[in-house]
Amino acid sequence: MADPVWLLVMFDLPVLEKEQRREANAYRKLLLNRGFSRVQLSVYCRYMINATATLPIIEYLKSTVPDEGYVRILQLSDRQWSKGWHLYGDKYIPPEEAPEQLLLF
Repeated sequence: MADPVWLLVMFDLPVLEKEQRREANAYRKLLLNRGFSRVQLSVYCRYMINATATLPIIEYLKSTVPDEGYVRILQLSDRQWSKGWHLYGDKYIPPEEAPEQLLLF
């Protein structure tokens, strides 16, 4: 069985005009509705069973990028994700644990 991966989506969307802000918020909601969790305002992640399972989601996300938006998608192994440093001020925050089980709908 293939190893689980974290799918990381980072984006910059224009927010100068009201319609742009509306599109940016809609994109954030789209990610949440697709099972992503917010890491930072424009950084979202999702734990996936394997890299093959990410392909349909990546294709969907590619088709939903707002016209003036910039989106970067990365796949990280569970090991890479767990070796990341999480700092808040001078405090170290341990990385998230992998979910115990995946929910399938």
